[in-house]
Amino acid sequence: MNAPKPQVIKMYAAREEIYPREAKGRYANIRWLCVWLTQLAFYGLAWLSWNGRQALLFDLVARKFYIFGLVLWPQDFIYLAALLIICAYLLFLATAMAGRVWCGFACPQTVYTEIFLWIERKIEGKRSARMALDKQGPSVSKFLKKSAKHLVWGALALWTGFTFVGYFTPIKTLAQEVLTLNFGPWEWFWVVFYSFATYGNAGWMREQVCKYMCPYARFQSSMFDRDTLIITYDTKRGEPRGARRRDEVANAKLGSCIDCTLCVQVCPTGIDIRDGLQYECIGCAACIDACNDVMDKVGQPRGLIRYSTDHAMAENYTTAQIRAHALRPRVLIYITILGLIVLAVCSALWLRMPLKLDVIRDRGTLGREVEDGMIENVYRLQIMNTTEQAHTYRIAVKGLDTLTLLTGDTVKVAATETLAYPIRLRTAHGVGQKGSNKIDIELVAVDDPSLHVREHAVFFVPR
Repeated sequence: MNAPKPQVIKMYAAREEIYPREAKGRYANIRWLCVWLTQLAFYGLAWLSWNGRQALLFDLVARKFYIFGLVLWPQDFIYLAALLIICAYLLFLATAMAGRVWCGFACPQTVYTEIFLWIERKIEGKRSARMALDKQGPSVSKFLKKSAKHLVWGALALWTGFTFVGYFTPIKTLAQEVLTLNFGPWEWFWVVFYSFATYGNAGWMREQVCKYMCPYARFQSSMFDRDTLIITYDTKRGEPRGARRRDEVANAKLGSCIDCTLCVQVCPTGIDIRDGLQYECIGCAACIDACNDVMDKVGQPRGLIRYSTDHAMAENYTTAQIRAHALRPRVLIYITILGLIVLAVCSALWLRMPLKLDVIRDRGTLGREVEDGMIENVYRLQIMNTTEQAHTYRIAVKGLDTLTLLTGDTVKVAATETLAYPIRLRTAHGVGQKGSNKIDIELVAVDDPSLHVREHAVFFVPR
């Protein structure tokens, strides 16, 4: 008896080339609005100046993050962590209410794929022309079109990589380095790396990123419920589907769907929404625009494919009922937590003192007796001026009788700079207890008394 052949289970389906048809309509306009807004922000903010420097700059070398008028130091990392938490909760809230609306309209993968597809359509033509071009054998015309497309893709990808690196290295300095051919190795690496990622993801991989590489596609279902807005096909109204003559407005035996497959042709991931919700659906609503256009042409009401919920489809909710069910406990919890976090971060930033002080004892001389029987301790003040103006600070010490400051009592610190300033403190012999004595060292800005900070320290009296 012949042994059965072993079964081969493929984890991923072989990729079939998808040629999305251009969709036009309300949601396509919204999607292009998101493209313009996100790209104007991305490409434009890097060139915006603020107080004589780049408005948005994450200077890893100097370990300073400039966000418009705010300067964050490594000690302020908690604010960046809070910002990431806020972004995460915004994503959870958007997903609970409207499914993968982020993926369909504002995700960088979607945005750049939309731009690359627009370039492809302008050079190679519409869907049918692109399909015919790929089936065609080698020719000069095909070579020129393909070369032009990839050159434009590459130029856009390089500009994107250059802009991305410009948020970590001042972009004007970066531009000068390009003109003088003085690019550093790390700048070369990250520009090429990010350019290659943009070119590969938006030009070649496209839907593969959304289907297989993006983890969000896999765990999104855990944030959905029956009141989440998703793109749905009205099966009751649409089935049984079938073609009909142009002059035939209605057919009692057929549903509203004329089986034109335009909803499939415009889908960037190549799925058929009529088969139900699938994890590959990125919620871009291109199928809604295509179907609404067809319904207009055949004289049927719009909405055969629309944003709705499982409950609404099953129980025929009105628009008002859908909105009422949107504010359910899960959404209210997200809104409450998000509001509390935003309030806490804003309050912390408002109360944040842009002056930091660390007092470091000289461990080589814990405490020593000097002339006239005085006891002396040596410290180093680590002063951080996180404002964008230079300030002169007055130093004051408290905590022990006769405690005096031998070094200068004023120190000037430049804007957004850290200064190590050594000081010597003395007190009379017999003042304080043997061993450690608590003292306070205070800094106050001469030109702005609201800038002040106090740090506890220890004055050591030898036994």
